[in-house]
Amino acid sequence: MKVNPEESLKIENIVASAKVAETLDLQMINEKIKDAEYNKKRFPGVVLRMQDPKIAALVFGSGKVVLTGAKSVDSLSKGLEILGNKLRDLKLNIPKKLEYKIQNIVTSADLGTPINLNKIAVGFNLDRIEYEPEQFPGLVYRLEEPRVVVLLFGSGKLIITGGKQPEDAKKAVIKILSDLSNLGLIHQ
Repeated sequence: MKVNPEESLKIENIVASAKVAETLDLQMINEKIKDAEYNKKRFPGVVLRMQDPKIAALVFGSGKVVLTGAKSVDSLSKGLEILGNKLRDLKLNIPKKLEYKIQNIVTSADLGTPINLNKIAVGFNLDRIEYEPEQFPGLVYRLEEPRVVVLLFGSGKLIITGGKQPEDAKKAVIKILSDLSNLGLIHQ
């Protein structure tokens, strides 16, 4: 069965940030929210883990929040809504409509065929790649458009990181396929 690389795309993690208040009392949040984790010697924020969707919210005294672990933009919105409701339940003044900003989307993909990283390292634009197999088994390819970093592995598997929207990964895979095809390293 031939895998279509663009169809193999799978979001592994989305990291987003939001501002939910001017300041937050982390000690109080820790005491009043069940399962909150707060150890300021180890980490300067409260960690709140949600099960559905499976997301961790890192809540800081500055009123900023980082959401991580989301597998879709929808689950990110749902997670931020759940967090907002938990904080409102503590009688905190949290805006009804919370906005987040995506900082990073990590996506995996599969070219469906093994690739020769040594040949790619020779053929690709050298100032855009890093390949030191003794240190890391993948080839690091920095794209300008979309502005992402792609890790290519000899198995044909890819990890795309640094995306700001889900389409960035698809564009990156199309670019990689085009580059590999132009070098004669894969046949499309």
